[in-house]
Amino acid sequence: MTTIAGGTTVPGSGQDTLTRDALTVLQPGFPGTTAPDWLLRRLGEGLASVGLFGRNVASPEQLAALTDQLRAEREDVLVAIDEEGGDVTRLEVRTGSSFPGNHALGAVDDVDLTREVAHELGRRLAECGINLNWAPSADVNANPSNPVIGVRSFGADPDLVARHTAAYVSGLQAAGVAACTKHFPGHGDTAVDSHHALPRIDADQSLLRARDVAPFRAAIAAGTKAIMSAHILVPALDGEYPATLSRRVLTDLLREDLGHDGLIVTDGMEMKAIASTYGIERGSVLAIAAGADAICVGGGLADDETVRRLRDALVSAVRSGELPEERLADAAARVRKLASWAGTRTAESGGTRTDDVGLTAARRALTVTRSTTYEPVSEPPFVAAFTPVANIAVGDETPWGVAAELARLLPGTETASFAGEGAAQAALASAGARRIVAVVRDAHRHAWMDAALDTLLAARPETIVVEMGVPQSPPRGALHIATHGAARVCGRAAAEVIAGE
Repeated sequence: MTTIAGGTTVPGSGQDTLTRDALTVLQPGFPGTTAPDWLLRRLGEGLASVGLFGRNVASPEQLAALTDQLRAEREDVLVAIDEEGGDVTRLEVRTGSSFPGNHALGAVDDVDLTREVAHELGRRLAECGINLNWAPSADVNANPSNPVIGVRSFGADPDLVARHTAAYVSGLQAAGVAACTKHFPGHGDTAVDSHHALPRIDADQSLLRARDVAPFRAAIAAGTKAIMSAHILVPALDGEYPATLSRRVLTDLLREDLGHDGLIVTDGMEMKAIASTYGIERGSVLAIAAGADAICVGGGLADDETVRRLRDALVSAVRSGELPEERLADAAARVRKLASWAGTRTAESGGTRTDDVGLTAARRALTVTRSTTYEPVSEPPFVAAFTPVANIAVGDETPWGVAAELARLLPGTETASFAGEGAAQAALASAGARRIVAVVRDAHRHAWMDAALDTLLAARPETIVVEMGVPQSPPRGALHIATHGAARVCGRAAAEVIAGE
């Protein structure tokens, strides 16, 4: 073994240890449903993780073949995915999820059910060769106007969120898939989406610890293998750097105070909260220096050029003395440690396949309010979907609503989407004499949507309302159904009620 500037050469590898460590801490995405040549080459050079998104998934069989292809190049590769179930699904990005999301599980408030849902979801991930899930969200949805968390949270009560976060971690990891609890130190009290800008939480330390940090403490006690940082500025913790880049948050609070000994993963570094203020190269160096172990990048950037730039930025930072080589080596060692755990992990014995647990949970999560004048639906209705702009985490590829399931139960059901000023008048004109089912998502956050419901119900008081976001507004309509999420199974559960099943 010969020593070179900035590291030592690994025999037979053609790569010095510094360069390999820099590759090891990256978790890049990539395009397509098969692995590109550049990605396979980087795996041979030291890359230890990849991230999958909806663009990489066509079917369970294709996904299993893809992960087999990755492991043929590197047996212990960490294959991560952003699969929360509910509104944020990659496994079922084109059909909608078979599992309700966190808010529905929090509405039921049965930790055994949450654990069972997480276990079944984990089993399906493991079958496809995925061993790291960027879930669950442990954010306490303290701000009803939150544009990016909402139904991705178990709720607004810290104790409820803590116990369901712990149950989810336990269920997922019992299936052999590492949990990555997010978004530390808590993204719930924000009114800004960090995909677009840098949010700020102005709460004092006592509130932050009692409310936002509590679920992460529970996740650590449950043994979560990884925690993902949030791109948020929390002045009570660090007035200069957002959490992802803050030593005070990642090392002092998370690592030393809370005792998290597992992996620390950044949220996507291409998100504008980081990319537009620091740039992804500078941001990645600062994140590793602050205590992060893995750099997630690839939701929007997914090519070899990005990987090379980030690798070189980390190497240059070490050689310039800005980033201690020991810190980079420690981060890479933590990635390899989790890869080793995941590579030898199998589902715990005694678990049973529970294909219908998602639908069972979705049915239990419904909150149904009927007026005294409600009349059951006897003819195929018209479904008016009042559709907001989807946030980037959810995406616009995944279908939502109740129309498809109602059409199955009541053949002849028709639907159309409406948005903005004039949405109600357009819906009334399209519906004609048919009974209207108005489907909304976070009506309390969208003034146009709330106004559309007012107009619709004034003209057609027999209208049925289905709220598929956070049910913050009071129930209204002849029949009001709150599903606590827009997963496919939530739509099916609501359709069953509407159709009288």
